[in-house]
Amino acid sequence: MRTTAEPLYIQIAEEMRHNIRIGKWSEGKKIPTEFELCDVFHVSRITIRKAVEELVRENLLTRKKAVGTFVKHRKLLDDSQNYTIVKSFTKEMLELGIRIETLKVNVIVSHADYTIANFLKISPGEKIIILKRLRGIKNKPIGYFITYFKYEEFFSLDINNYKESFYEYLNSLGINITNNSEVVEAILPTKEISSILKVSSSTPILRRCRFTSDAHNHFYEYTECYYIGSEYKYFIDFTA
Repeated sequence: MRTTAEPLYIQIAEEMRHNIRIGKWSEGKKIPTEFELCDVFHVSRITIRKAVEELVRENLLTRKKAVGTFVKHRKLLDDSQNYTIVKSFTKEMLELGIRIETLKVNVIVSHADYTIANFLKISPGEKIIILKRLRGIKNKPIGYFITYFKYEEFFSLDINNYKESFYEYLNSLGINITNNSEVVEAILPTKEISSILKVSSSTPILRRCRFTSDAHNHFYEYTECYYIGSEYKYFIDFTA
């Protein structure tokens, strides 16, 4: 539903984003042309173009010159792929001598859309838990994390259980993450992310999408991590 609180192109971008989430615009498929979208949303071409640019910046859409605009592929890597060793953000920072704090936590019970269901290997509409955490040092944000996993009765909805390492909490429940794959990219923040991290829209952000699982317990997790580029370094060790 559109409101007057946000620019029109932001509201149109959210409606487009919803089309991707529910699978109406599926991965790899060409979306309608700018002129067609003008007719669908009853707005100007300039508004459509700005909305599309917003989703291109979020890496949800990609443009192909003289061909059109397409939904990007964002599928979970196959189980046959090699995985890196999973390490929590809390542990990463401790290894650098930094004690990280959880500044805000929000635990939401929701239902999986098409994309999240695909990542968690469940059916669209199944109950999930969305864990949103803002983490930093002395009230200064460093990273914002949105974690998705299938709802189970034994998972706590108490925010106090999610203020420290999420993986240590899982271990306490007998869930041991053995598989981990990640996609890391540099982006410019959306309006929402820049507001949460308290940075300008031109501040470089490191976006890290993490897929983890414990196949034995049929547990799958998908997390989107957004780090302020100047405040976080990502280390990779390929030592055998």
